[in-house]
Amino acid sequence: MKLKLARTTLKAKPKTIELKKIEEELANKSIFYFDKDNTHKDLKELIEYFEEKDFSVYMREVKYGLDENEYIYEVHIIS
Repeated sequence: MKLKLARTTLKAKPKTIELKKIEEELANKSIFYFDKDNTHKDLKELIEYFEEKDFSVYMREVKYGLDENEYIYEVHIIS
């Protein structure tokens, strides 16, 4: 499954990342930011994938502006 990482600027296109790559990066970091263009279903699959591997996963929406559509997803994955 591919997920879109949060944009670095407002006009940039989001980069994609595979679940395997996220799993490899867990050795270095535990917080990931995902773009609002990801479906809620995909994010739930991400959570379930890591919970099945005995990780604790916490997800929340982070608003960065006053507009309702200005948000990203913050996901903490902890072993």
